[in-house]
Amino acid sequence: MAKKPQRSRPGGGGGGGFPGMPGGVPGGMGGNLMAQVRKMQEEMEKAQAALGDEMITGTAGGGMVEVDMDGHQNIKAVRLKPEVVDPEDVEMLQDLLLAALTDASTKSKALAEERMGGITGGLDLPPGLF
Repeated sequence: MAKKPQRSRPGGGGGGGFPGMPGGVPGGMGGNLMAQVRKMQEEMEKAQAALGDEMITGTAGGGMVEVDMDGHQNIKAVRLKPEVVDPEDVEMLQDLLLAALTDASTKSKALAEERMGGITGGLDLPPGLF
């Protein structure tokens, strides 16, 4: 019985894939790709660390309530104007605090996406990859 001839796979050398796997990476691109991934990871780690030094202020009630949050979404300060503290209307203060916290969180997330997006070149990478 005659053997069926094998077809060549993309990447030359009988296969695709990565170094150490059957077929390797065409043209020795594996080392370059891994170097790019390592560089991107280093840049992301630096940017992630720098986010801790960024400060975002969320506001509500026309500035009656302010919340400072860092780029890691840690709350650093809460400021209330005295006139917003009404013992007869605690619910309003709670709503204003929630709104200011939400505003700060939204701004912090946008800042992180902006900083990380420049590094990944807009790649849609899953959270926690780096």
